[in-house]
Amino acid sequence: MTVEVLVPEMGESVLEATVTSWLKKEGEYVNVGDILVELETDKVNLEVGAKNAGKLADIKVKEGGDVKVGDVLALIDEKAGAPKEAAVEETSQEKAKPAQGNGREKERTVSPQVTPVASRFAKENGVDVSAITGTGSDGRVTRSDVEEFLQRKDKVAEMKSQVTPGKEAKMERSESNGSSSRPEERIRMSRRRRTIAQRLLEAQQTTAMLTTFNEIDMSAVMDLRKRRNDEFQQRHGIKVGFMSFFVKASIGALKAFPQVNAEIADDEIVLKHYYDMGIAVGAEDGLVVPVIRDADRLGFADIEKRIKEYVTKTSEGKLSIEDLRGGTFTITNGGIFGSMLSTPILNPPQVGILGLHKIEERPIAINGEVVIRPMMYVALSYDHRIVDGREAVQFLVKVKELIEDPERLLLEG
Repeated sequence: MTVEVLVPEMGESVLEATVTSWLKKEGEYVNVGDILVELETDKVNLEVGAKNAGKLADIKVKEGGDVKVGDVLALIDEKAGAPKEAAVEETSQEKAKPAQGNGREKERTVSPQVTPVASRFAKENGVDVSAITGTGSDGRVTRSDVEEFLQRKDKVAEMKSQVTPGKEAKMERSESNGSSSRPEERIRMSRRRRTIAQRLLEAQQTTAMLTTFNEIDMSAVMDLRKRRNDEFQQRHGIKVGFMSFFVKASIGALKAFPQVNAEIADDEIVLKHYYDMGIAVGAEDGLVVPVIRDADRLGFADIEKRIKEYVTKTSEGKLSIEDLRGGTFTITNGGIFGSMLSTPILNPPQVGILGLHKIEERPIAINGEVVIRPMMYVALSYDHRIVDGREAVQFLVKVKELIEDPERLLLEG
């Protein structure tokens, strides 16, 4: 009997995906639970496993093809039995081989463990992951492992190029006036990048977006972290970062100005009396915004742990649809990349997003004297259809007050 491998339900509002990588070949025998193919949606990557054992008889959609929920990805022939004799013989041969080194080389050759993101990156660069030693959890090969492998490979190639011509880059070359070559490279946009581009454009076209700015003296928070970080880490097993302070301060400001924690539904304003905070995290092919739900009910340690968990899941390509669903307000930190000032774009249907920036020591006037303080510019982009300029300015002032006097966070955050 032949059974169909279908594109599964992929979560709220996710209807389409792109086939990024087939992990099994046509004609190969698969067992129940074997991962067959990886799909990329605009939010996360999904792995589709075999629900039936048999031969992967017919792959219907090649890599790079777009699919919708319910589309047929492949056919599995259940009548085709497992090649038992060959499998037994191969297993016996493997057991008969003498162990070399610490045994990890053989394990990687037989079934190397690799994250989906690293698998796709390795395939794009023609890298055999079985030749890479994984440093991730349970010895899994991560993207950074593949990148390091490529760097070593490039160094070797560079040394060889001093004697022999280096290999040509895969670039399109066009002649300008017939005298010089002008290299270009075309890279197909990922589904996630295409969706991000589309939604950012829609956000600018469908919202009355404005941005207001302020600056915050980070002295008090930095002093508090310096005095309490060791104790905090011993008690909770994690360092206290700046983001948890801004999450708490934002919640305090949202409580004071609830229209910033709302959305527009037809001709109604939906005020949300819960606080699901989106935290922007940089991924390989675009920004993702996992959500810390009911953040007002969490302490600093819980918030820091959620953020760390999301950063790890993002780097390993393990974010789920549920991790990204919803969100009432977003915080994005361009300061970690060195940004001094920027205008964050709204994440619809949210009507507010807080942008953080790099902390720089600057001279400021306090009580008639010029002093040097660690200062951060902050920006609030908001939908002017339901958030007035006065509310937006006061929102940022509230955040500023809570950060500059962090003890108030215990009462208002």
